[in-house]
Amino acid sequence: MEEKTNAMRLLDQKKIPYRTYAYKNDGTLTGEEIARLLDQNPNQVFKTLVTVGKSGKNYVFLVPVGEELDKKKAAASVGEKSIDMVKSKELLPLTGYIHGGCSPIGMKKLFPTTLHSSALDFEQILFSGGRIGRQLEVAPEDLKKLLPYRTADIIARKEEN
Repeated sequence: MEEKTNAMRLLDQKKIPYRTYAYKNDGTLTGEEIARLLDQNPNQVFKTLVTVGKSGKNYVFLVPVGEELDKKKAAASVGEKSIDMVKSKELLPLTGYIHGGCSPIGMKKLFPTTLHSSALDFEQILFSGGRIGRQLEVAPEDLKKLLPYRTADIIARKEEN
C-alpha cells in the first residue's frame, strides 16, 4: 500500500478523484524527463513554483514543465511590481515541502495560486504529489474545489530563430 502524502489526504477529504504516479528519482530528473518517464505529455505536466512579491507576499505559480515562468507577466497577474523565486532553503519552512517535491496542495498556508492558462486545455493535469518521486493527476475543475486558483498567460515566450 502506498504512503499517502498531505496532498493525497486533502484530495481524499474533499472526495476529489485523482490518480497517483510513482517513479524512482534521486532529485536529479527534470520535469520533462519525469513526463517522458511517466509517458505523459510534458505540456500536461506542471511544475510548482513558489515566489515572493515586492510586497513580501508569497504566490504559487504552476507552469508546464518545459516552460519558464515569465516573472513580469506573473507579477502583473497578481498585482505585484515584481516577484522573485523563493530560495530553496526557505521553501521547507514556508510550505512544508522540499524543492522537487512541492505540491500546490497541502502547503502550510494557502497562497494565491495561478495556473498557466493552458491547464484548462486538458481534462487532467499532473503536478507534484508532495514528495520527490510522486505525481498526482487531477482535473483542473476538480482542483478548484480544493485550491482556489486563477489562470493567466504567465510563461516566457521562446525566442524565434
